Amino acid sequence: MENEIITVACPTCGSAVIWGEQSPYRPFCSKRCQLIDLGEWANEEKRIASDATHSDSEEWSEVDDR
Repeated sequence: MENEIITVACPTCGSAVIWGEQSPYRPFCSKRCQLIDLGEWANEEKRIASDATHSDSEEWSEVDDR
């Protein structure tokens, strides 16, 4: 079972990626796909689902109220 090759789909383009040391950008197929994904997170195109009805940012402020 140690010789079993596991492949996953690249989250960005869907290409098959071997899950192992020979794929340094796993689960992505390339640095390009990795950076596309990072850009989507940075642009808030992707987010983690939440049940919260309000934003966590409503509870904090950058102003020091001491």
